[in-house]
Amino acid sequence: MPSPPSEHADCLFCRLVAEGDHVASVDGFVAIRDINPIADTHLLVLPQRHVDTFKDVGAFPDAEGARMLRFVADTAKAAGLEDYRVLVNVGAGAGQTVFHLHWHVLGGAFDRRRIAAALGEGV
Repeated sequence: MPSPPSEHADCLFCRLVAEGDHVASVDGFVAIRDINPIADTHLLVLPQRHVDTFKDVGAFPDAEGARMLRFVADTAKAAGLEDYRVLVNVGAGAGQTVFHLHWHVLGGAFDRRRIAAALGEGV
């Protein structure tokens, strides 16, 4: 079962859910701007409840998981994006650096060097 943020006081994203500069929010979910964007628009969608990784998405009840996906799409639309990418890094080997489930919403031009660096690949 997902944990409330108070149980993960050391989690950066739990703190940002509680205190961050939200560009969008609904009950249970927020969106913030990534501090190291790799695209013209780079937002992060965070669930309020702490789940370490997408591997554990089954911890959310079905209705809450569906609401999370709708919020990802609604956040992209509110940002004015028609064509965009939604990305989830699952585990350290895939580039996940903060272990609180989050969705990257990427739109516009991409900085290919930063993407390669984020993926640990040569340019």
